[in-house]
Amino acid sequence: MTKRYLPLFSLLSIFAISSVIPQYALAAGANLECKMHFKTTSWSAIYKHVEGGGLVTCTDGSSMHVKITARGVGLTAGKFHIDNGVGTFTDVHHIDDVLGSYAQGEANAGLGKSGSAQVLTKGAVSLALAGSGHGVDLGVSVGKFTISRVK
Repeated sequence: MTKRYLPLFSLLSIFAISSVIPQYALAAGANLECKMHFKTTSWSAIYKHVEGGGLVTCTDGSSMHVKITARGVGLTAGKFHIDNGVGTFTDVHHIDDVLGSYAQGEANAGLGKSGSAQVLTKGAVSLALAGSGHGVDLGVSVGKFTISRVK
């Protein structure tokens, strides 16, 4: 009678082991380091509008050109551009994980040469942005920062 249940026990054991392996593989894959070098221009008058582009590169050798757009509302006014921005992503499994919309909250004040830094989130993926540029920018806004693949 025990021989009769042996195939069933073996099948259940294989299923249990195989369901655990992908979880470990996903956790190990989250160590992919990706950076984005970008340029943006923005203007705001209550409504904030940002456009630009960049290049995302990862430690596995993958890379892709991206388009950056951001829209937001708040008490803002000004015109600003970032020439040498750098973004660092965390919790990335594959380069495509960087694509999508990130929640954004921002407070800034700049006149002439100035810098910008912020941290954005999209689920488990986070993006820390830093850059310097020129312009006039004053205000507080909330919105959406979107990264899409250049077609």
